[in-house]
Parts: sequence; structure tokens; C-alpha cells
Amino acid sequence: MIDLERARAELGRECLVLPDPVPAHPLVDGKQEIGRGEYSIVIDKGDDERVYKIVSSPADYFLYTAEDRPQGEHFPIVYADHGIIGRSRSGYPFHLLEMERLYPLNADSPAADLATRMIECYWSACQQWSRLGMDMGRIALYHMTVSPLDVSESLQQALKALSDFVEEYHVLPDILNANNLMMRKDGTLVFSDPVFIA
Repeated sequence: MIDLERARAELGRECLVLPDPVPAHPLVDGKQEIGRGEYSIVIDKGDDERVYKIVSSPADYFLYTAEDRPQGEHFPIVYADHGIIGRSRSGYPFHLLEMERLYPLNADSPAADLATRMIECYWSACQQWSRLGMDMGRIALYHMTVSPLDVSESLQQALKALSDFVEEYHVLPDILNANNLMMRKDGTLVFSDPVFIA
């Protein structure tokens, strides 16, 4: 098993958390924060089906809202873009999105097994292409699309769609962190936050 903390540190992707407070907005005021990442805050909508996700990274915003974004079984459903609700300390605007609720991977689930295999394959490819510096992640992801993994056709297509998005929008993939790979209640693996801006 790879040391994910070390691997993320080598890529400059240590576990960072967005320091900003939740911006005031009628849709999120008084609601419980249930998650926080490097560029996002997740708020429980209260209906057990949807969440409000506040994103500050342009990469995430494009991934969730662009007309040509990756969609399908392994990407989150976005129900509404409620617009800009403030500005983060990084200078990027906060966008408020209404999305399907996803869940952390259960350790013994098929989704966790798939995620582990993808992470290990991705990290191995990153090491192979490490001489390319920051581009190694893009090349590693592309390598996973031309050297298919032993995964379902839908997941292989999702990897291809993610790779195409990374190239089109000049963002970088981040699938080393299991928190960026989540699951639905039915156990479907979902790429929840698989990109970032360098």
C-alpha cells in the first residue's frame, strides 16, 4: 500500500483546509457544516438527499457547471448554481451550488477497493512521469485512459472524460486523496473533487 500522505506531500498536495468562515446567505445560514476541503465547504441542506457546496476554486466551479463538464454515473449531480455569495481569502469568489449528497467511502466496500486501485495506479504513473514536474499528474491520468484498468466500462469512460476535462480547462487532477473519491448510497464510486489549479 502506498503512503498517501507522503505521496500527496511530494506532489505539493498536503491536506490543507479552507480557512474561511461560511459566508452569510439565506440558504446556508443556521445549517450544519458537514465537510471542508482545500477549496470548498459542504453544508447539510437538511433533507438527507442534497447538500450546499460552497466552492472557491475556479477548477471546481468549471467541473460542476461548465456546459462540457464530465457527467454520468461517476460524477456528482449538480441541481442548481445559486451564484456568488462572497469572496474567499484567496481572492476567488465563493459560488454556492446545490448538489447531490455523497458519502465517504466505506473501508470494506467495492467502491473503496476501486478507489484504492485507481489511487495506486495513478501514483505509480505519477512516479513514472515525475520528471515532468507539475505535468506528471495530467500525463498519469492520460496514461490510465490508454492503459485501461480492470474496472467497469463506465468508470473507464469517466476517467477518459476527466482526462479530457483536465486538458481542456488546463487544471490538474487530484485523485490521490480518497476524500476526492466518494460514493452514493447505492455504492457507486463518484469523482467528487478530482481537480485543482496549480
